[in-house]
Parts: sequence; C-alpha cells; structure tokens
Amino acid sequence: MNPYKSIKSIEPSDLLRMFERYQLSSESIKTIEDENLLPPGLIKRLHNAYPQHSGFFLEGEALFRDKSHYSGIKGFREIIQRLSENSIEIGHLTDREFFIDVYRFLATKYVLNTIDWNNFENDSNYQLVFPQPGMMPRDEVQKYAVAKTDKERRKVVDAYMQKTNPHDGKQKLNKPWYINNEGQLEILEGSQHKYPPIKLILDKTTQTCFSFCTYCFRHAQVRGDEDMFVQCEVSQVHEYLKRHKEISDILITGGDGGYITFQRLEEYILPLIEDPELLHIRTVRIGSRAINFQPELLLSDQFKPILGLLQKLIDHGIQAVWVAHISTAHEILNPGSVAAIRRLKKYGVTVKSQSPIMNHISLFYDENGKVDIDRSAQNWIDLGNVLGMLGIGFHSMYCARPTGEHHYFTAPLADISKIFTKVYRSLSSVNRPSRYITMTSSAGKTSLLGTAEINGAKVFVLKFNEARNMEWMDTTFFAKYDEKENTIEKLIPFNSDKYFYEDELEEIETQLSKALEKEMKLAESHDQ
Repeated sequence: MNPYKSIKSIEPSDLLRMFERYQLSSESIKTIEDENLLPPGLIKRLHNAYPQHSGFFLEGEALFRDKSHYSGIKGFREIIQRLSENSIEIGHLTDREFFIDVYRFLATKYVLNTIDWNNFENDSNYQLVFPQPGMMPRDEVQKYAVAKTDKERRKVVDAYMQKTNPHDGKQKLNKPWYINNEGQLEILEGSQHKYPPIKLILDKTTQTCFSFCTYCFRHAQVRGDEDMFVQCEVSQVHEYLKRHKEISDILITGGDGGYITFQRLEEYILPLIEDPELLHIRTVRIGSRAINFQPELLLSDQFKPILGLLQKLIDHGIQAVWVAHISTAHEILNPGSVAAIRRLKKYGVTVKSQSPIMNHISLFYDENGKVDIDRSAQNWIDLGNVLGMLGIGFHSMYCARPTGEHHYFTAPLADISKIFTKVYRSLSSVNRPSRYITMTSSAGKTSLLGTAEINGAKVFVLKFNEARNMEWMDTTFFAKYDEKENTIEKLIPFNSDKYFYEDELEEIETQLSKALEKEMKLAESHDQ
C-alpha cells in the first residue's frame, strides 16, 4: 500500500499491520478494540483527506522495538546506531551532541516510530525532537568540537549554559505565597499565579517529559536547574485557593502534566469536589504532550482510574480539559494519537490545542530565505481542519518564546501576521483558533490583531488576552510596524515613548518583589 495514496477500504489486516508498525502493546490494542477508538471510517476519511500528513500506513517495519525511551547522549547514540544499521545517516553529530549537553535529549519509542525515516528531514516529528544543525552558534560548536577531553567539553557547555534564558517573562515573580494561620510565610515553590483567573501547578510528579521538544520553553525544569519550580505540598495549593476567590482554573503542568499519578491527582481533585470553600474552582486543566509522544499511556489500564477521576470532576460540574500542544497534522495522524484523543473524549474530557508556531516544524522559509507564507499557512489550515474532525478545540497559535535557541524557531512578526490572516479567513468559524497570534511577556499574553494605518503610518494592532492587570485587556494599543522584529515585547510603541501599561507594570513587579522580600525577612527574624 502506498502510504500517501487514497484508500478505498480498511481491512482488519490493515489495522494489524498498523498496530505492528507502531509497536502498540496488546493492552493498547485491546483498549482500542473494546472502546471502538479507531473506527475504519474515521481512519479512511482522515487519511484520504490528508494523505500528505498521514502516518497511518507508513511503509517498512518499526525501527525501534525494545526500549520505551532513549535519553541523553547515550540514548541519542543508541538511536544513531540503530539508524546506521538501517543505512540511515543523519549527520552533524557534533552539533547535535553539543545541543544535547546544553539542553538534554529524550525521545519515546512511539514518537521515533511516527517518523517517516524514508523522508526524515521533512518530517515534523523529526524536527521536533532531534537537535538540528544551525540551532547552536557555529563558533560555540567549534569550541565544543576541538575540546580534547570531557572536562574541556564540560567547560564549553557550562559557559554556554550561562548565556541561555531558562525563565523568560520574569516567571520567578509569579511564585504565589501567603501567611498561614500560625503567622508563618508559605511560598508555593512549584506554582505560578500571574493572571487572576488561573493558577499553574508544576507538581513534583510532573517534572519530566515523555520526549523533549527542541524549542522547550521550560528547559530549567527538564534540565534540572536549581531554580526550577517544584510543588511538593498539595495542601498549600488548596489553602492558597481558599484565599484567592478570583481563581477559577488550575492548570497541572510541568514538565508534562500527563505524568501525574492517580494518587497525586486525587489529592488535588477531591477537595475541589468536597470543600464548599473551593466552589469557585470551575476548571481543571492538564497540560500534556502524551497524545503526541506517549499515547499508549492514555490507552493503558493504569490510566483508566485517572479517566474516572476526571469524569468525577465533570459529574460535579467542574470542567476537565486536556491541553495538548499540536502544531502539525502529522503529529496526530497515527493510530495511537487518534485513539488516545477519542478515549479522552469518550470519558467527557474536553481536548484543546495550544499550538506553537515554530520555524522548520510548522512554519517554513523558501529557497531565497524568505518566509513561505502560502506553505506555512497551508500547514495551519490543514491542522485546523484535522483538529475539527477529531473534535479538538483550536485554542490558540502562539509565537516562540525568547528562550533556548530562539533565533532558529522564530520568524518576523509581520510574516506570521500574514500567515495567521490567511489561516483565519480560510477556516470555517468553528475550526478557527479562538485567539489571535499570541506571545508571552512579563506583562501578559499579547495578541497581534493585525495591521492598520494611522495618519499614513503602518502600525501593528495589539491587545492583551491575559495580563497582570486584567483591566488592560480592555485597551487596544499600537506599535510601529517592523518587517524584521520577531518578538512582540521588543516592538517600539507608536507615537509614544512607552506603552500605556508600562509604568503600572513596573509598579506591580516592584510591589511583588518587595512584598515577598519583606515577608521573607520577617520569617527569618521569627526563626531566629
């Protein structure tokens, strides 16, 4: 069967070959069959509509069969060895290993088997999890290459790590705290509360990922930096929530929120259901890429109790949302991912996608070094339609945050705006992103609404969709049009020295810092 041609029917033998190609376990296959998670009509329609993205009928045997994960330099070299045994050479190993030493590497067997190794350089999952040449500065790679010993290489790596930016947007200011009933300061070391309606929880059980995205926005977490966010005490979270009635949503994230255990999730969830002081909590979100990277977790028997917990939330009027991160249709057009999505929805869980716009993965340049507007837009149009076919809400498209190797993944905002405009007008209203292009900064999540002309001058039109002060969301503001800038935060205000919110933002940041510093000093003197 040609993997990219339309098919007339799907026979049971086709499904068996599909399961073998993706090395699905007998447990996963039984779940799929018992719960009707892969109806042939759906697979046929998805494949025939988007054969160029489909991974349902990839040719050849699965290359990765034994280990479930490949981690670090050792795991990367094992993958290279396996590929080499099959006459596949990806090259540029020094560049890739330098990246891995700085940022880490992790890939699941499942995501490795979604890659079309006959055309790997153009496969979005390959670009997503494998470090690529051009990510790391050439001069830094050269220093790493000429180092003669492990100790010398370590010095190069450590020096470069000091130049990276693991916490953009002043995230450390987002750590919540309160004074407990005994008058003691309690800092929630694994939480963030930046926007009034939502509180983030980076739980101690969710500190790793299933695979590492090369553009990771939280490499302080996956790298294990000293200043990583780790929430240990669940009771702290509930006490904080009781003191902050403006919070309606909690988001369990990481790392990957999909790693949370049943027992740990139950600790968070039961008080939300049972405690009348927590009636203001209306939504529990889990941020995870398990759908892409480890769908078999969602298809396992061990995951069924978690589905039961989420269903219990729904039965008590609390929305349960699985927040995925999907940038291309190829990432989910495979049997495990589709089955995982359908299993979540079968139990009443709402599935949404916050979709990062990344050069080389979901955005493309042409041979002249210019952003290919049409090709890039078509990727997103196809994705929007596939999400609709699978019943996934297209929450947002957002720009690369200025962390890691930002230069490699980003593109000029002017071009991204053109792509978004084409995507928005091409999709039906129910399949469109629910927000405009978004980028995060310390001030909040800023949407780029498009362009306008004021007194003959072209400008970007901006508006917050989340902010440190939610009243800022009522105001549309303008920045000078710029053909090259790739970061909203660096755009220059139009016809003004500063944006309307800047003075208040500085005051808010100063107050946050001073208030915590004051309480910490009081706590220190109390301890003495």
